[in-house]
Amino acid sequence: MKILAKGLAFPEGPVVMPDGSIVVVELRAGTVRRIWGEGKFEVIATPGGGPNGAQLGPDGALYIANNGGIDWARGLSAPDTGRIERIDPSTGKVERLCDQIDGRPLRAPNDLVFDAAGGLWFTDMGKTIDGAIETSAVCYLRPDGTCVAAWRGGISYNGIGLSPDERFVYVAETQSARLWRFAVEAPGVLGAPTWVATAPGDTRFDSLAVTASGNICVGTLKTGGITTIGPNGGTQFTPIDDLYVTNIAFGGANMRTAFITLAASGRLISMDWPEPGLPPNFGYTTSSTTSSTRPSGS
Repeated sequence: MKILAKGLAFPEGPVVMPDGSIVVVELRAGTVRRIWGEGKFEVIATPGGGPNGAQLGPDGALYIANNGGIDWARGLSAPDTGRIERIDPSTGKVERLCDQIDGRPLRAPNDLVFDAAGGLWFTDMGKTIDGAIETSAVCYLRPDGTCVAAWRGGISYNGIGLSPDERFVYVAETQSARLWRFAVEAPGVLGAPTWVATAPGDTRFDSLAVTASGNICVGTLKTGGITTIGPNGGTQFTPIDDLYVTNIAFGGANMRTAFITLAASGRLISMDWPEPGLPPNFGYTTSSTTSSTRPSGS
């Protein structure tokens, strides 16, 4: 295990950039940070709210699932509207793309993934306010900018990913530590969810990434680690020294390097992984390593 950065304010959403740097969102600070390792970093943008997930889009921009913010003193979601944002990584310009569907505000977008056509699947976890937990949704932002709710139901939808053939959307449910599979019937249209697996013990699921073979690797809270789930069920646990392992992304020349965000200790780490990850549809190059050109300061 290699520590690439420390002192991060609840890191999430790692993205391996084409030059090998790693972008993370900092949920507590409301920032998007680019990391080169060895203490080198820069803050790309400060969108505010609660940036919770990130992906590179077909235009080279970063797309952010922003949950609107968290009331950290109360441990509850803040009432601000969630949104999907676009950030130019070269200028830091923040553009709001979607904050409602059919006049219904997005509540707390959490994680997101692009399909090959340039459509953006994302989860809307919903808020938890004074003990009341809202219903979650799986949504789709079309390339033309229109946004639809593909499925409403369930509680605390968090991580989202696509199967290698893009026939299925996987969603991790935090509170129940369950993984669900949805058949993709058309862009923005899903069938009813099918249960895949539940993590054993007292644990919670966070965000996820998919491997080239179709396994689903889920950040796991409370027990601290990555739960790997086969596409047809079965789990294997990789422990990591942090109780809040929030997310994982794959990179490196052979996609066998896992970049993992650890929120309890505020770290970004990398480690070898036993199988290659599934390359994202946009942004990945075979030269994506952590030995790229770094800024002279920061």
